[in-house]
Amino acid sequence: MFVYIENGEDIQVLRYEPGQKYDPHYDYFTDKVNVVRGGHRIATVLMYLTDVKKGGETVFPKAEESSRRKSVSAEKDLSECGKQGPAVKPRKGDALLFYSLHPDAVPDTLSLHAGCPVDEGEKWSATKWIHVDSFDKVIGGGGGESCSDIEEHNCERWASLGECTKNPEYMIGSSDLPGYCRKSCKVC
Repeated sequence: MFVYIENGEDIQVLRYEPGQKYDPHYDYFTDKVNVVRGGHRIATVLMYLTDVKKGGETVFPKAEESSRRKSVSAEKDLSECGKQGPAVKPRKGDALLFYSLHPDAVPDTLSLHAGCPVDEGEKWSATKWIHVDSFDKVIGGGGGESCSDIEEHNCERWASLGECTKNPEYMIGSSDLPGYCRKSCKVC
């Protein structure tokens, strides 16, 4: 499979302090807006930038351990959260690659994952998501020849609530990405 640079989102760096976590979620989408912006996320690369003294594992609660390799989850020092499925303990310099879709592009429900609470120390990580198509691709042109709302059923309501001013990058867009409610914000 070929992966093109334009299919990737910018790397996002996250910092978790004690008690902070990320609830179980999927990296593929079910909403129209995100699917239009580049389709589902095929793969996630999670890079650990620090060691974590206790907690902070990435856990896959629906997945099963592979019998072909030594279990990472067999470590004795996992938190209770980390014992809820196959888990990876954050270690500076390590990276975790996992797929959100099967090879036939069907979402993989076993890719459900969470960031366990940090019990002691800090967790710094960097995430890179790869999409099936060009991320934030230009849809329908931005020059007025095609003036429409991509998120048609909510745009008028959001515009009336002032979101064109409060959230201009999403509603109106930027030089890199046209907004999703340009017509309702009266910018084209």
